[in-house]
Amino acid sequence: MKKDELAKLQAYLRKTFGASKLEVRPQPKKEDMAEVFIGGEFVATLYREEEEGEVSYQFQMAILEMDLEEA
Repeated sequence: MKKDELAKLQAYLRKTFGASKLEVRPQPKKEDMAEVFIGGEFVATLYREEEEGEVSYQFQMAILEMDLEEA
């Protein structure tokens, strides 16, 4: 993903989740993937998909059972 695309995604996710410390960082080994961090902690992956000229993004966040115990 390009820098301007990452910046737009970051702004959208910050607004959507109310998380000013959220960062979208490129994944250096994959052009269609980025990583999402909040306060420096990895929380999710973000994939760019293009099909028939339509672009969409898939946000994937795994929640471990042990993380729920701390909530």
